[in-house]
Amino acid sequence: MNSKQIAGEKACEYIQDGMVVGLGTGSTAYYMIQKLGDRVAEGLNVTGVVTSKATEKLALERNIPLMDLNDVTEIDLTIDGADEVDAAFRGVKGGGGALLFEKLVAHASKKSIWVVGEDKVVETLGAFPLPVEVVPFGYKQVERQLEEKGYNPILRHHEDGSIYLTDSQNYILDLQMKAITNPEALNDWLNNLPGVVENGLFLNYASSIVIGFSDGSVEVRDK
Repeated sequence: MNSKQIAGEKACEYIQDGMVVGLGTGSTAYYMIQKLGDRVAEGLNVTGVVTSKATEKLALERNIPLMDLNDVTEIDLTIDGADEVDAAFRGVKGGGGALLFEKLVAHASKKSIWVVGEDKVVETLGAFPLPVEVVPFGYKQVERQLEEKGYNPILRHHEDGSIYLTDSQNYILDLQMKAITNPEALNDWLNNLPGVVENGLFLNYASSIVIGFSDGSVEVRDK
């Protein structure tokens, strides 16, 4: 069992009967959803709210009941992965391209738990490219402004060379920053840039972090 599976299955223990649960996207969330599918088969009563088409497909395969985010007033608990997380519970997400839906679901949640392998815990955010979701119209204008700031944006592509499209049919510019010294200021600046839909900085969402280690141990850190 790898560290992601250990963390994902541990986080699933926080899901209680009757909950509305936000279901994250990515490799660690995959294991949580698989485990949740087992619990639903055993009689657990939950309703899931998905953060991507990929998660929706997986949840339906595991017979997890789903509702649209528009049809719930609030979410009891969201469990999701993260590409990086620091000691202040700030994170970078969006490596899987679902940052917009993930942030919408997280914002509607009373509590968010992130599940990560030990390699995702960092002292300073920024080594992982920061995803910025932009509308296709005029995206070169946004790209130019990011370049002027020295953020080295790279338009995300599929392996076949085609431009990557999010579930909302937007583009992603991945910023190669090495280190993000002031995440709050960068978040504000990006969100005020016309053409930017959302960015991958998640600064005030995680209330707990479940960290899986390669030796099979799990650590839970509460904010």
